[in-house]
Amino acid sequence: MFDGPFDFFALIIAIIAFLIAIKASSQAAELRRKLNSLEEMFYAQRPVQPPPMPAYVVQAEAPATAPAEPPPLAPEAAAAPPPLVTEEASPPLEAGTAADAPPPPAPVPGFEERLGTRWVVWIGGLALALGGFFMVRYSIEAGLVGPGVRVFLGGLFALALLGSGEWSRRKESISNIAALPIANIPAILTAAGTAVAFATIYAAYALYGFLVPATAFVLLGIVAMGTLAAALLHGPALAGLGVVGAFVTPILVSSGKPDYWALYIYLAIVTAASFGLARIRLWRWLAVTTIAFAVLWIFPGLDTGDLQVAPHAFHVIAGFVLAALLVVCGFMFGPAVEDGEIEPVSSSSLGAYLFGAMLIVLSSAHADLALIAFTLLVGATLFVAWRAPAATGALGAAAATVFIVFAEWAVRANPDMLVLPGGPIAGVGPTAIDSAVTLHLVMAAIFAAGFGIAGFLAQGRSNSAIIPVVWSATAVATPIAILVALYARIAHLDRSIPFAILAVLLAAAFGAATESLTRRETRPGVAIATALFATGTLGALALALTFALEKGWLTIALALMSLGTAWISMQRPIPFLRWLAAIFAGIVTARIGYDPRIVGDAVGTTPIFNWLLWGYGLPAASFWAASVFLRRRGDDAPLRMVETAAILFTALLAFMEIRHLATGGRMTAAPSLLEFALQVCVMLAMAIGLERLWLRSHSIVHNVGAVVLTAIAGIISVFGLLILENPLLLSGVNVGGLVFNLLLLGYALPAVLMLLLSYAVAGHRPVAYANTIAGGALVFALSYVTLEIRRFYHGPVLLYGGTTGAEQYTYSIGWLGFGVVLLGVGILVNSERARLASAVVIALTILKAFVIDMSTLTGVYRALSFMCLGIVLVAIGWLYQRILFRRQVAPPPAPQAGT
Repeated sequence: MFDGPFDFFALIIAIIAFLIAIKASSQAAELRRKLNSLEEMFYAQRPVQPPPMPAYVVQAEAPATAPAEPPPLAPEAAAAPPPLVTEEASPPLEAGTAADAPPPPAPVPGFEERLGTRWVVWIGGLALALGGFFMVRYSIEAGLVGPGVRVFLGGLFALALLGSGEWSRRKESISNIAALPIANIPAILTAAGTAVAFATIYAAYALYGFLVPATAFVLLGIVAMGTLAAALLHGPALAGLGVVGAFVTPILVSSGKPDYWALYIYLAIVTAASFGLARIRLWRWLAVTTIAFAVLWIFPGLDTGDLQVAPHAFHVIAGFVLAALLVVCGFMFGPAVEDGEIEPVSSSSLGAYLFGAMLIVLSSAHADLALIAFTLLVGATLFVAWRAPAATGALGAAAATVFIVFAEWAVRANPDMLVLPGGPIAGVGPTAIDSAVTLHLVMAAIFAAGFGIAGFLAQGRSNSAIIPVVWSATAVATPIAILVALYARIAHLDRSIPFAILAVLLAAAFGAATESLTRRETRPGVAIATALFATGTLGALALALTFALEKGWLTIALALMSLGTAWISMQRPIPFLRWLAAIFAGIVTARIGYDPRIVGDAVGTTPIFNWLLWGYGLPAASFWAASVFLRRRGDDAPLRMVETAAILFTALLAFMEIRHLATGGRMTAAPSLLEFALQVCVMLAMAIGLERLWLRSHSIVHNVGAVVLTAIAGIISVFGLLILENPLLLSGVNVGGLVFNLLLLGYALPAVLMLLLSYAVAGHRPVAYANTIAGGALVFALSYVTLEIRRFYHGPVLLYGGTTGAEQYTYSIGWLGFGVVLLGVGILVNSERARLASAVVIALTILKAFVIDMSTLTGVYRALSFMCLGIVLVAIGWLYQRILFRRQVAPPPAPQAGT
């Protein structure tokens, strides 16, 4: 065809055009076929009332005497309506005939019909375009004509194809072939002509230099606009070709220094024509394609060093206005739509131009003109969505772009926020750092007031539930997001009383809106909107506490928000508030997962009264109180989440405080006997409390929590106290004094708590569960006796030194005495469990005597050991015979009378 790098460019455009034509024409044909079928069904089944019969006919047919009783009708005949007379005055048909059935579907064309009526038309149109291209190519290769003649002949051929298309459209015998709409001969001829015209003008400009860029640009634009205009007559094929050609033209005709004003004015004209055509013919695909191309044209000018804000702002504003006028359903000249329906194209069209305006703001480093244009578009979005509910979806895009703009502005000044976990930047004071703060503050006030007020006033205006919910969601989320971004930018995440005051005022506004909505009549979506405004109230209060207090108070503030939400759910029974309380509890839980020490290294060294007490104690108390409020209205998932958080924070409070106490504030130090002992005692005490609470609340959370705490205490007891930190096995710890020492805390007290827990679970848990806990109590009690004897002989460090005969004898006496005490307790309180424990201890003593004492003890100690053991065993047997299992002697039989 043409020589040079653009040899087959026109050929590619032609092929694309015909492919678009085939697809669009196929869709149009299917729609026309369905419409014709519906029209045939409507006219075939529309009833026509028969004309009234003349009076004289009725009188003539009436009998002179009283009519005889008519014969009974069959049930089907009696129930059947009178026959209907159609417009064709056809005789009435029997019920169930083919007249009542829908018309049969149109027959599917066969292979021969498709080949002769459709495929040859498509191939013929493509062949016409290619024939022109190849003719020009042949003339170039043969040297028959010069460049000027080639361009002239190409133009003549394009005009010939366009003229043929118009002539065939006007000629009734060719254009009115309703059965073959997807093989429309006029449309294909016109498409081929426009493709040749595009290629000819571009060749005259790019290959031969006959046209200056401005002239080529105008001519290509005229061809594109003409193609769009011709689409009104020839269908969607030309529309697709025209819109692609119009938006590709600026790429084909380029200059060394781009003129963005000329470009965007041209694109505004093309966009208006394309939107107008899409509105007239109701072609959604054309509107979406136009918007996509228009937004893509924003990107080429954004990566330049000297960004021209004014023409870019004009481009997005013009496109937004045109989309609002012609594309948004129910607004100005847009198509009609059902009331209460959010139409995707209407919302996405406005959102696309908001996205473009946001890109301009970010690329221009928040230039004043870009910010003003962005503000105008956001305000226009609120206005259009207010007047046209179909565009309500654009509110989400507006809120998202507003947040992105302010968030990027905050991060631009504080880049370290991207890598630091939070907190003020060293050396930066809580003051504004540039002159753009004033403009951003004005914008923030406009956005917050606009979204908030409009979102409140929109409640009750629609019969749809989703529309007021979208309005209320943006009304709550946008002001809070803006406030957080401003706080990060201006206060640098440091303590700021002015921002705390703003957050309180925002919470008051949301609270007033919530109170007002609760008094209104029930309308679709108002309940959810009320819950969202209540959420905003609590969220703003949490921010106020965060802004006014140190950063560690964020955990406390959010926990208090959970309590406040639970209390509000009692006063205003909004179901979502219960979930909101649970959400706050989940956020606080995630917060401690990020930093368990709440405030990092600033916990302090004071035992108990440090930041851990406030960071874990206040949230725990808040969650317990919140669970009490939530339980008054039922047991559900939110309540269980809050109860879980309450148990978790209580356990973590004890764990962290014990660790802080045992390590002297060094939270990363290795655990010790003191820490393990305190952990076990606290976990067992909490398990006892939860067991008692479960009997009253019947909460599954309390049930599972008690079991989990018991299991944790058991694991720490076995691996921590009996193995790792056992002063007799692996640990050389100093246990302290003779009586009041770590042994009392680590073994005696856990034994007592285990015994109490075994009685607490008796009766409502399996017997094996209670007996296992009681067995643990016995093990720890016997361990305490053994370790205390070791302490008496070896001093505070039990790990070192040999065992003497006296010590070995003392172990036997101590175990035996312990068994006797257990037996006495079992007899006094009639406890079979205590007596069985006594039997176990005495059995161990016997085993020790025969296995250890006999081989290690000598002299008097061996004798005394066995003597004492024998005496005790005999005494135990006597007790069992005389007291526990005393046999009753049967009285002698009474003497019989007379003997």
